[in-house]
Amino acid sequence: MKQIYIIRHGETELNKQGIVQGSGINSDLNDMGRAQAEAFYQQYKNISFDKIYTSDLKRTWQTVQKFIDSGLPWEKLSGLDELAWGIWEGQPNSEAAREAFRNMLGTWENGDYTAHFEGGESVQDVYERLKHPMEILSTRPAEKTVLLCMHGRAMRVFLCLLLGKPLSQMTEFPHQNTVLYKMGFEDGKFSVLEFNNAIHLDDLVIG
Repeated sequence: MKQIYIIRHGETELNKQGIVQGSGINSDLNDMGRAQAEAFYQQYKNISFDKIYTSDLKRTWQTVQKFIDSGLPWEKLSGLDELAWGIWEGQPNSEAAREAFRNMLGTWENGDYTAHFEGGESVQDVYERLKHPMEILSTRPAEKTVLLCMHGRAMRVFLCLLLGKPLSQMTEFPHQNTVLYKMGFEDGKFSVLEFNNAIHLDDLVIG
């Protein structure tokens, strides 16, 4: 069985402030994010990964930088980028912003997957571009153990795609920064081996 470790990137300062980044803001990890990345590395550094995949946004590869520095093959896939939130990217965490997002999430959960903010993407758009990363994971048998770092909303869409679930079930996949979903791939099917695993964060203390 192929094993795929899918993690969300570590915390950025905008994450901390509750500000949406999307694919249009290429932010760095903050101190907490770097600590989360280190905690993940210490927990999983002895796994013999064959390949690393990240999005095109630096917060993903910063999260797995120590694995990259160890000499593992690394490939960036734009298909793994976060959903583009259009005009709301980088906007203050106001009540107006929260209301807009609540409405959009409700629209998606009600089955209108093509809804999107001005200048942004729908979850259907993200679903379609994630088919390329899924194909790569499905068709490279030499890569037995893979580490993949991506983004929260895109991760939820990706898990629906891999598991054949409707996008209305995105909310069934909770996440926090550096959370792990370990997936299996065997006989042409993906399965969940570990769900929302954050054990590496249990002892994380930031001074």
